[in-house]
Amino acid sequence: MGETLFIRLGSQIENKIHWLIKTNGQEDIIASGELPNANALSQLTEKSTARDVVVFVPASDIAIKRLKVPGSSQRAIRLAAPYMMEETLAQDVEQLCFAFSDTKQDEQGNNCFVAALERKQLELWLQWLANAGIFTKSIIPDALALPLDSQSSTAVMLGEQVLIRLGAWQVMSFEANAWPIIAQHFSARAEDSARVENSALAENENTILAYSSLPQVPAEIKVEYLPEELPLAILANHHSTKFNLLQGEFQVKEKRSATKTNWLWVAGIAGVALVLNFTLKGVELYRLSDQQSVIEAQIIANYKAAFPQTKRVKVSTVRSQLRQKLAEVGNSDESIGFLSLLVKLEPALASVPEIKPQTLKFDGKRHEVRMQTIAKDYQYFEKLKVALEKVGLTVNLGAQNNQGEQISGSFSITDTAAKGRS
Repeated sequence: MGETLFIRLGSQIENKIHWLIKTNGQEDIIASGELPNANALSQLTEKSTARDVVVFVPASDIAIKRLKVPGSSQRAIRLAAPYMMEETLAQDVEQLCFAFSDTKQDEQGNNCFVAALERKQLELWLQWLANAGIFTKSIIPDALALPLDSQSSTAVMLGEQVLIRLGAWQVMSFEANAWPIIAQHFSARAEDSARVENSALAENENTILAYSSLPQVPAEIKVEYLPEELPLAILANHHSTKFNLLQGEFQVKEKRSATKTNWLWVAGIAGVALVLNFTLKGVELYRLSDQQSVIEAQIIANYKAAFPQTKRVKVSTVRSQLRQKLAEVGNSDESIGFLSLLVKLEPALASVPEIKPQTLKFDGKRHEVRMQTIAKDYQYFEKLKVALEKVGLTVNLGAQNNQGEQISGSFSITDTAAKGRS
């Protein structure tokens, strides 16, 4: 369950600031106090960081009006409303900002509910908050946060001002010494109600439910005092977020909490790490793929070197082609003998790279390989014969024939040990 910090600003920088903290959904007050002026708002900075902030401002600085504006759409009505109010406002329309309520229509047929205030005043309040590092997305006229009673007006004394709520969109805010003027207003309201020949209604129109002590009230105004409460608590417990002065160009986006921001940083870092990991894996996969291509090319080259008459070779078919070649030289037992003989041939051939085998034929019964080779000099044939005999093979060197720049020669190679085991 979260908490909310409520702040009531004054009209001028030297006015006192009232503040209060309470748990959302409950009426218990956690803390409250006063600041001497707006320059001391920084004392609330730390209190605002982990809480929602709702700001009240003096309704005396705001013209809150109900209008009957011709128009078929809310957009058209709201565009026309400022100019319908122009004659009743002290400033030019261009110097004011306007905030509208979503209320559709009241019993008197009013279809536009608007609050107008000087742009500079709203900017001044926002500047005070910004200087203190306090973020809010809701600024509400204080008198509109008073409890709404269908039969009576409600009032509270906040600082040096009296706040009165006459109806859903009717409020008053004035200094205590202005009671004589206010009394005339209440008398006029009572007379208007009396015309409808309803004495109870007339009496209620002249009654105020007071949630705090009030300065000396004229006798013609009836006041019913309720159990006294902290004035700002009254506003905090009955305010509505449905109306907000921060509209249009002043509307603010919700500020992310520190926890959300930290999680976003963590998510961002994790995202970067994930992308980096995929990149490294991709590079590694590319490198392995490149190595695989090199190895496949070597396999194909070795196969073609062993079987030069082969024209097309695929890595996927090399194994089956080798099996086919083995089948051509004998049965499975013979294949095993041929393979064991090849194992001994390989290091000897590798030691004399000048000898190039051309053909190999295996006689399974005699465990003999007949190998036709070529070289550039006679001495290499003798060198290979010595190398073969060192690994335990019996070698008969056949005739060598000069074929231009190359010399061909044949070998008959027998594995005496394998022949004995058979």
